[in-house]
Amino acid sequence: MAQHEQQRFPVIGLVGNPRDLRVIDSLRLLAEHLAAHGREVLLAEDFPAGSLPASARRCPEDEFRSRCRLLIAVGGDGSMLYAARRVAGTGTPLLGINRGRLGFLTDVTPDVMLDSLDLVLAGDYLSERRMLLGASLHHLGGEVTEGLGLNDIVVKRHDATGRMFDCQTFVDGAYVNTHGGDGLVIASPTGSTAYALSCGGPIVEPGLEAIVMAPICPHTLSDRPIVIAGNRSIEVCLPEGYPDAAEVSCDGEVLGRLTAGDRLVVRAAGAQVELLHPPGYDYFEILRGKLRWGGDPRAGSGGRRPKR
Repeated sequence: MAQHEQQRFPVIGLVGNPRDLRVIDSLRLLAEHLAAHGREVLLAEDFPAGSLPASARRCPEDEFRSRCRLLIAVGGDGSMLYAARRVAGTGTPLLGINRGRLGFLTDVTPDVMLDSLDLVLAGDYLSERRMLLGASLHHLGGEVTEGLGLNDIVVKRHDATGRMFDCQTFVDGAYVNTHGGDGLVIASPTGSTAYALSCGGPIVEPGLEAIVMAPICPHTLSDRPIVIAGNRSIEVCLPEGYPDAAEVSCDGEVLGRLTAGDRLVVRAAGAQVELLHPPGYDYFEILRGKLRWGGDPRAGSGGRRPKR
């Protein structure tokens, strides 16, 4: 083994759902493969001991975050979102192995998992940085709760009633709209293919510095998703005297409640997440595959560029 290969990503962390047997099988295979390549393999302390691969060890969260030089997430996009929050601000890159369903973020399939990993260990990979959204929930009493989201920040009614929900939005202090419906999705370009897409939002190329604001089931059909510059600040609040509360979540994890008099501020976070992809990664190929796009069947080119 070449010396330069030994020095690349010497400590690698693994994350995944320990209740999914397919994930556990992949984690064990990865741990054994990495150990055979001279890498130290770590799992966070909350990983169940009974599911621990023999070639890995658990360690406290602080050590896990500080020591890992590469984090591999096995599962679906939910596992990638969980992993992204763990490495945010650390500079540790993230690689996704798809054991879920859709998998826009986890683009390495199990059948090429080890071959793709060998390429990454050898330094043959593509790297891209993805925007994170930072959410600050300012309560009327002065308390501030903060969170991060790789995909989106969602505001929706706290209770399960069918009543319409109202919220007001401002961009850099300028009033935008009062949205009546089921809530609001504030998405990064990465999250434009997640919840925001089901709300009629646009697909935004991940490299763009932009933020999508997409109302959920708006009562007024003219209340459409909009895209704003990534350096803008979005504020969400409830109308004065509004009797109900809203729930705020970051990538599906509850941040807290928004009540009348509180403010939710969302902007691009200072930290980003670095994603690694094997050679040949093509974002538009991912879109075609996941969304079942295809070429013109009459042309017979399968979407390939015609020869000149």
